[in-house]
Amino acid sequence: MKRHLLTLAALLLTTQTCTLAVAQSTPRHDDFYWLGEINKATAVINSEEGLLDKNLAPLAYRGISKVLADGDKPGGKRPDLVITFEPLLIEAAGPQITLLHAGRSSQDMLSTVRVAMLRDEMLTLAEQLNRTSATLVKLAELHKTTIVPNYTNGVAAQPNSYGHYLLGFAAGLERDAQRIRQAYARLDLSPMGTTVLNGTSWPLNRQRMASYLGFSATVDNAYDAAQISAVDEPVEAGAIVMAVALHAGSFIEDVMTQYAQARPWILLKEGGGNTYVSSAMPQKRNPGLLNSTRREASTALTLGMGVAIQAHNIPPGMQDPKDGRNTVAMMQSAITVLTNWNRILNNLVLDPTRALEELNSDWTASQELADVLMRKYKLPFRVGHHFASEVVDYAKAQDIKPLNFPYAQAQRIYSETVKDLDLPPQLPLSEAEFRACLDPVAIVQNRTTAGGPQKAEMDRMIKLAQQRVAEQDAWIKARREQIASSLSKLDADFEKLGN
Repeated sequence: MKRHLLTLAALLLTTQTCTLAVAQSTPRHDDFYWLGEINKATAVINSEEGLLDKNLAPLAYRGISKVLADGDKPGGKRPDLVITFEPLLIEAAGPQITLLHAGRSSQDMLSTVRVAMLRDEMLTLAEQLNRTSATLVKLAELHKTTIVPNYTNGVAAQPNSYGHYLLGFAAGLERDAQRIRQAYARLDLSPMGTTVLNGTSWPLNRQRMASYLGFSATVDNAYDAAQISAVDEPVEAGAIVMAVALHAGSFIEDVMTQYAQARPWILLKEGGGNTYVSSAMPQKRNPGLLNSTRREASTALTLGMGVAIQAHNIPPGMQDPKDGRNTVAMMQSAITVLTNWNRILNNLVLDPTRALEELNSDWTASQELADVLMRKYKLPFRVGHHFASEVVDYAKAQDIKPLNFPYAQAQRIYSETVKDLDLPPQLPLSEAEFRACLDPVAIVQNRTTAGGPQKAEMDRMIKLAQQRVAEQDAWIKARREQIASSLSKLDADFEKLGN
């Protein structure tokens, strides 16, 4: 038990360090920032391609630079709309600077701002999801031989490896990671240069604009750019947020049920913001972290559904579903859920002895009786199932635990079960076989199904899960580097306008 606790503490320290490092290296960019980047890119591209008189380039440089510098000051103005950003440009450089607006519209500019922000949030979500997945996989490796009860319909069902259980949740998060990668490919397209809905007579270089802003390509159809994709992209992101919330909620509820037990086999480490003492009942240690994370998961689910409701039954061109703040709040709610879930995982205290005691105090191994009778002795499964069910009924009526069940009673019950059938009346299982069928540890170890909790399959699945975490990490870094490199090039080219 001490070894488990020490390992969990080390995992928590590592995760907290990683979280801090990512938070420092990936700052969130707001609407104002992206409006500034669009204006910088417009000034560079149009002055170099003859759409803006090169003599005006230094003016554009000074005006844009001043607005951005002022906005970065404490209390500085950071407008999030084109119509409130442009007056600051005019104030800084005069009305001539509005020549930058040739071939542009609030529609394509704000669509670009919103998708750029959603793209950043999607990567931040991917980062936190991958950290939580990594913790699940590390704990799965630590607990690959820890045998615990698993539950279906709220009732103890079968023994299982806790590591196998955790890998199941890691598999769910891997599907969420796949959804993120697939959605990101559709987010990684720039709407800029499409104006309102059918383009412009100005020969704008849309691909170069996309490249400066870190996009891989452009949205192909000008009508789609600001009127269709701008609405369905947050809805797709909302579906990912809801999937994350559902996975987190299922895990939390499974741990939460243990708090109703007098002797739980898994709990949160006490104190440290994980639990708190009841104000009235001194014996209670309320699982505050579980409660707050469940609440956040419900919030994320609500916000995920909300973007779809806002987009429902309105004609194209309406602004109802195009509020970037709502989308960012939705994404951040899922990030909070995953951050807290990671903390929960790193603060679990699992008692393997108590888990095994619970298994041996109930009849979660009874299905193995029917399975062995069918697999080894060719007894029809339903007959074996009926025999096992009768054993359980007798045991519960007599308050007999699995390890203490009399073999003679098993023989008697079997004979009565098959007396009207064309089957030998003797129980084919020896006493040793009968006992082995009721041993939860042996049951888990002897599984042979692909994807099961036996050692060979656990080793295979852990290795695969670790590989997926590493691949996702590399994918995230590549996307971040693409954006950072593009924006760095834009800054360098923009600075040339001031020389």
